[in-house]
Amino acid sequence: MEDERNNAAGEASATAQPPEQPEPSLEVNELKQQRDEFYDRLLRKTAEFDNYRKRTERERLQLSEAAAADLLGELLPLVDDLDRALKADADSAAKSGGADAAIRKGVELIQRQLLEILRKRGVTPIDALGADFDPHFHQAVAYEPAEGRREGEVVEEFRRGYMLGDRLLRPAMVKVAKG
Repeated sequence: MEDERNNAAGEASATAQPPEQPEPSLEVNELKQQRDEFYDRLLRKTAEFDNYRKRTERERLQLSEAAAADLLGELLPLVDDLDRALKADADSAAKSGGADAAIRKGVELIQRQLLEILRKRGVTPIDALGADFDPHFHQAVAYEPAEGRREGEVVEEFRRGYMLGDRLLRPAMVKVAKG
């Protein structure tokens, strides 16, 4: 009889299925959905903050470059004045010697130092003579027929132009050849 009981118990356990997992309750599903929403929000806010940080850094750099460009642009007339001072009476300073030569050397020194400061800050002169006229870099103040020159070629530079990196600080004032 005991064998029959064991057999019956064995058959019952073989045919019996493991206890079923209760279906997740509605509350658990809601919590999972909330968790996913919060995680999505976190990712979005993190991305928004990263974009904000990058944008403010970019704006800060642009403001800094604009301020530097303004200051450097204000120094360019000084360079022009020094150039004119050195061109004027270049021969008279050599002839008279003494004080005029010393003043000329002082002006040359100041000009070199100023040009070096501008160069360190990324300011480069625009080479206009012999180049084709480009309204993005040149300001034409005169047109003149010129033999042996192609039309649109810059034949004279009245005022040097300068670039700050890729940014135009001041266009070159030029005379352009007419065909």
